[in-house]
Amino acid sequence: MKTRIGILGDGNLGKGIELAIRETSDMELVGVFTRRDPSTVSIQTENVPVCSSNELLDWQDKIDVLIICGGSATDLPVQTPEYAKYFNVIDSFDTHAKIPQHFANVNASAVSANKTAIISVGWDPGMFSLMRAYTNAILPNGKDYTFWGKGVSQGHSDAIRRIEGVANAKQYTIPVDEALASVRNGENPELTTRQKHTRECFVVLKEGADPKKIEEEIVTMQNYFDEYDTTVHFIDAEEFAKNHSTMQHGGFVFRSGSTGINHENNHVIEFSLKLDSNPEFTTSVMIAFARAAKRLYDMGSYGCKTVFDIAPAMLLEQSPEEMRSHLL
Repeated sequence: MKTRIGILGDGNLGKGIELAIRETSDMELVGVFTRRDPSTVSIQTENVPVCSSNELLDWQDKIDVLIICGGSATDLPVQTPEYAKYFNVIDSFDTHAKIPQHFANVNASAVSANKTAIISVGWDPGMFSLMRAYTNAILPNGKDYTFWGKGVSQGHSDAIRRIEGVANAKQYTIPVDEALASVRNGENPELTTRQKHTRECFVVLKEGADPKKIEEEIVTMQNYFDEYDTTVHFIDAEEFAKNHSTMQHGGFVFRSGSTGINHENNHVIEFSLKLDSNPEFTTSVMIAFARAAKRLYDMGSYGCKTVFDIAPAMLLEQSPEEMRSHLL
């Protein structure tokens, strides 16, 4: 029997989830729920209804896992704990500093309702988190380094778009080449946040907006830009559409460590991603963890989980026998 998936939200993440489901044989999309007018939302999957989010609670017995595509980092802290009272849920909450509190809130809801929730699913947090965990276990004497980009950060771009007076925006995260080379060479540098990345913003203003005020609001925004060298460019809508319509991203996770009686042998573990479509890749990860959420729920494993709590075998369609034969 296929796992029945519901999507709360539309936009790039919603479209990515729809595409990812089509690549599986054990899942089906049963409904899309939006805060917009449903008649304005188009999807590619035939015979799947697009409904108002106000109707979602009527679908409790029709959805096995609800994937929540919050429009911004401010949506998920509200939506995920609320819907974990009624559904098994997945989200991609990515404000690293606030994950512990988000986990606690979602866990309280899911435990009380005997539901399974998995939060902060994507590539960072998500796959990069797993790589940091594996490499720490393998090289306990060492240092972690994570670099993002060059690419579009959906969360940071959305944070700019929510500033009053901003019509549209894209934010690019860019690794500092010198820092990246030093880590790759095993030099184990001490790097501040500012020394590892820069941020570049391209912003279209609404008529009458004050560019100096908006630039100041961007570069001082806590948890987003205040710890980085940030450049803000103000451009028109035509240039934005021509040069900033793609969603490429990527990044690197390093663990640089040593072994031996005197730690005489040095090792560098590197994991990297190069993504043509950040949202499509992110949602492909979410679909794999939706499979795990349903399996954990069926086992009676309730409450909130992160990627650290999920065994790899839970993520794949293949049987354990097939995994041992082809992947091990």
